[in-house]
Amino acid sequence: MKKTIKVRRYKFSKFEKLLYSFTLILVLIAPLAIVFSQATLSKVNYDVERMKKEITTQEKKNESLSMKISELASLEKIQEVAKSEGLSYNNDNIKTIDTSK
Repeated sequence: MKKTIKVRRYKFSKFEKLLYSFTLILVLIAPLAIVFSQATLSKVNYDVERMKKEITTQEKKNESLSMKISELASLEKIQEVAKSEGLSYNNDNIKTIDTSK
């Protein structure tokens, strides 16, 4: 006597097919999206660090230039340049203007 096994086939509804398809697509795309977002984040971090370095460099240049301005605007330097140009320092010729009015 032979036994026959009946195999029942389950039919998926359209909603189930759609749900399984969506899940499969999500499982395949999620790792790619994660890698892409990490790459983008790394690039942004690199750009931020580069800009910080540029800002630091520019601040150092600005500080150096400010010091040079202060040095050139010193009374000693002005008197030195005036003397080299044949001018003399006469305190009686200096007039003070009151700008507080």
